[in-house]
Amino acid sequence: MKKIAGNPLIKKENDNVFLDSIPLNEIIKKFKTPVLIFLEKRIRNNIETFYNVFNSEFRNFQCFYSFKANFLPEICKIILSEGIGAEIVGLPELKLALKLGFPCDKIIIGGPYLSKELIELSIRNKVKEMIIYDIEDLKKINKISQKYNHIQDVCMRVNSQKFDSKLGINFTEKKISEIKNLLRDCQNIRINSVLSHYTTQMNDITQFRNNIKTIAVNLKLLSDGDIHIDNINLGGGFPEATVMPQEQLKNIAKEIKKALAQFEVKFKKIYFEPGRYFIGDAGLFISKIVKVGDNRWIFLNIGNHICPKFARCSLRFYNASQINRPHKYKTSIAGIIPTDQDVLAKDYFFTENLIKGDKVLVTNTGAYCLTFSNRFPYKFPKILLINNSEVKEIFNPETDKDISIY
Repeated sequence: MKKIAGNPLIKKENDNVFLDSIPLNEIIKKFKTPVLIFLEKRIRNNIETFYNVFNSEFRNFQCFYSFKANFLPEICKIILSEGIGAEIVGLPELKLALKLGFPCDKIIIGGPYLSKELIELSIRNKVKEMIIYDIEDLKKINKISQKYNHIQDVCMRVNSQKFDSKLGINFTEKKISEIKNLLRDCQNIRINSVLSHYTTQMNDITQFRNNIKTIAVNLKLLSDGDIHIDNINLGGGFPEATVMPQEQLKNIAKEIKKALAQFEVKFKKIYFEPGRYFIGDAGLFISKIVKVGDNRWIFLNIGNHICPKFARCSLRFYNASQINRPHKYKTSIAGIIPTDQDVLAKDYFFTENLIKGDKVLVTNTGAYCLTFSNRFPYKFPKILLINNSEVKEIFNPETDKDISIY
């Protein structure tokens, strides 16, 4: 069988498409389009690849799955079963992680806004670390830690882009002095990590080196200010596993190790927060052409409300109804939202014949599509989880009203 989109679990043989061990036609007969599908085996394979690659380079490596990439409970259960920790940004995610049974010493929490409720629940459960983007959060964490007679470990996020980003702390001399003063007054916190998250969809070692350089510069500033840090967190930013296959990931891991040595970055533990790499290429839509327009425009029954550009997925489109026909004719693909902005792709290589009703596979939709979906006045599609020849319905819009509240 030949792989589709570089994914070994999406294959074609003759005129048939297979999702893991299941013929696509069986799915289409049972479920109306659009339908969102996740491939469990691909998630597990991606986790194994990532963990083995980085564990071979760093003995003191720890991994935390970024819940914001995909917070479906069934997906998070798979992550948990593989022994991976959780990186959380908000209260609903934390409640879900605790409900699913993620060990608290494998949960790190942080974001631009840390509500009192989030801090309190985190401290009550003694999570591993809380990540701050603003030093004023140190006071809030310390006050609640005092209430529970607890010393909370804290990670400070560096502003990796300086003038281009609003996320994180710029460690100026004045700011470091303020931190030292706060630490003298705040006896129930301990700063032991620094996080630098450079950008998303990083596929060039230069980007990883820039991230490490940012860490190195800021660790030096902190050390000069007599603030000593034990651990570093290089965030996520990895693309889909089909975009960065295993050999390339190995090269990136080796180059990260080399750059850390070159910049003389000393650390006890190193953390990564992959999200997209684990689940990005494990998700796909089955959609259909609902209209063929002029100038080789086709309209699918999904759009940016559920497959948003903001998710920055490496989308691939295949005419599953004509899977053996050449995909070499430039075609523009639009969604169903009534705005000219709902364009999924322009001049994308597709089949010559454009037929209303043809089924279209849209791959690499596993990460951030649900997170950034805007819901418009359309309901969510059904969501399926496939493992070998088993199909499990994990979300039904008729009965499961909201996938983000737990």
